[in-house]
Amino acid sequence: GRQLAAMHQITQSQFGWHRNNTIGSTPQINTREYNWCKFWRDYRLQHQLNLAQRQGYGGHLQQLGERLLAQMDVLFSSYNPPASLLHGDLWSGNYSGADDGTPVVFDPAVYYGDRETDLAMTELFGGFTAEFYSAYNEVYPLDSGYDSRKNLYNLYHVLNHVNLFGHSYIAQAENIMQSLLEDM
Repeated sequence: GRQLAAMHQITQSQFGWHRNNTIGSTPQINTREYNWCKFWRDYRLQHQLNLAQRQGYGGHLQQLGERLLAQMDVLFSSYNPPASLLHGDLWSGNYSGADDGTPVVFDPAVYYGDRETDLAMTELFGGFTAEFYSAYNEVYPLDSGYDSRKNLYNLYHVLNHVNLFGHSYIAQAENIMQSLLEDM
């Protein structure tokens, strides 16, 4: 947790990365942007929704997506995070320990973004301990509004799973979007 917090304190002025990369096998667009909400909307959520549409996942998923993207600015009206260096795909399958116990992360989908996105993903699929979060917060405490943005950040990964693994993730994506829209 402490090491991740230290990595998240490495910042730059723009969100994104110097080149596109992948999250799993899905292309990840990293066009640099000064506005975090625009970056997340256009290069994360809209991109995943476009990929889903091309695979034939339209209907209610796309309708909810359009509504959410149109209203997303509300969630960032008073929140302007720094552009932190991120792992980008931080789940329990992408970390381990070296022989001496030193934590090691691998298989990144690296970019500069809101550090909360890394923390949100650690909660999406589980596998991280209470000690991890405690150590992180000792070094770099999370903003009090983290819980209100966590599902928005995890939506990206759920939509990516729709695109990678198919329709079994659509209900989860739709439920997240519906919940976010109800809370706005």
